Amino acid sequence: MSHPDFSSPREAARAFTPDLAAFVDTTLYSQIWSDPSLSPRERSLVTVAALIAGGHLDELPAHLRRAVSNGVTREQLAAAITHLAFYAGFPAAISASAVAQATLVQTDAQASESNRSTGESPS
Repeated sequence: MSHPDFSSPREAARAFTPDLAAFVDTTLYSQIWSDPSLSPRERSLVTVAALIAGGHLDELPAHLRRAVSNGVTREQLAAAITHLAFYAGFPAAISASAVAQATLVQTDAQASESNRSTGESPS
């Protein structure tokens, strides 16, 4: 059995459920994520917390990367995961910690490789 590529969960699902992917594109990202009532950073924290609490770890890496690009620091992600241990359960927090570690180390490695290939210095 092949495993879906969850680097982009929406793209992983698009082939089987194109209507669902289109609905996400037209509603979630164009309307909900652009609502100015919450900043993208705040939305990312809420989304990461909901994914952890719901045990949806397959989608967590994409949203962790989005959270970092939306200004959430690694320290804030670690603090949120620790906080969630008391509300979503320790197994959820431990699993999320492992996913976050693997995701962010991989993201660092990819950024470092990209910087080396373009001759840029790391930030």
